[in-house]
Amino acid sequence: MSRFFSFTLLIRTLAIVLVPAAPGLGQDVARMEEVVRSVTPDNRFMGTVLVARGENVLLNKGYGSANLEWEIPNSPATKFRIGSVTKQFTAAAILLLEERGRLSVDDLVSKHLPDAPPAWAKVTIFNLLTHTSGIPNFTSFPDYQSTMSLPVTTERLVARFRDKPLDFEPGEKMNYSNSGYALLGYLIEKVSGQTYAQFLQDNIFKPLGMSGSGYDSNAVVIPHRAAGYGPGPNGPVNAAFLHMTIPHGAGALYSTTEDLLRWNRALYGGKLLSAASLKKMTMPFKNNYGFGLVISAGSRTRYGHNGGINGFNSFLAYFPESRVTLVILANVNGPAADDLGAKLSSLAHEQPTGAR
Repeated sequence: MSRFFSFTLLIRTLAIVLVPAAPGLGQDVARMEEVVRSVTPDNRFMGTVLVARGENVLLNKGYGSANLEWEIPNSPATKFRIGSVTKQFTAAAILLLEERGRLSVDDLVSKHLPDAPPAWAKVTIFNLLTHTSGIPNFTSFPDYQSTMSLPVTTERLVARFRDKPLDFEPGEKMNYSNSGYALLGYLIEKVSGQTYAQFLQDNIFKPLGMSGSGYDSNAVVIPHRAAGYGPGPNGPVNAAFLHMTIPHGAGALYSTTEDLLRWNRALYGGKLLSAASLKKMTMPFKNNYGFGLVISAGSRTRYGHNGGINGFNSFLAYFPESRVTLVILANVNGPAADDLGAKLSSLAHEQPTGAR
């Protein structure tokens, strides 16, 4: 399974304090744990789960194994590939560059890439952010499975789709495209003069104290990184190899539950972007997609994204009215992360037991 991708100024360091659940919430937290345990038999779910409401962390716990062969358990410190949750970090990096006057989201891509193909003549950065560029999705190409294990430079990654005809006129409709976010990663490198990985490290991870996050690597030894698995007829099997130069700005990051709580608190708490930039990021365009975020309306607003990449699934959501954050990181592919996201969201918004 490989959907990395699914449908999902100086900044002061943000210290995170894990405030335990308030008295009277024990029964509600027990119900949450029961929901998670219901999907752990036979390793259908292995991973970590965090639920926070305001300053209170209701649940932050690991389940199953980070490595089945060594029987190492998952914990809140375990690092997981987050797949398409990466996209909101890419979008935020673009908005930081806009705030610094280095680009505008309304710019044509060709303004920053003079050698852009003629087919991209009308494609804007806004189109890339909202999946409305018409650039075809390279992870859907027939040769993707045979090429996903091969290392590439960013230029060669972009070359995989740069000469393909557009699927539709820019802005005409929305079609989820990892190509667009890989291209945004390339633009970040061209405009900033840094690699995508280094720009995020210097401007997001380090300032926000996200020491458990980064651009994943097949070669670097990363402490506490989980191994990824897929479902097999007799239980989990090792996931197919993916060279991490491939997902780039569309899905190459790893993180922890606690770091993603830091991220949500910083992003939606005004610690990273200006109010104007955050408004742009969270404004739904076509198909309720903003910039790297799905904006769900209805009984309550939700900003979030899910992700799937070889061996991993992720779910990250924030509810601005209730200040509820949900983080679910799995190191075995399957629907459990999304299913848990829906169920835990309902439990987190119930009236706490004993509340008056």
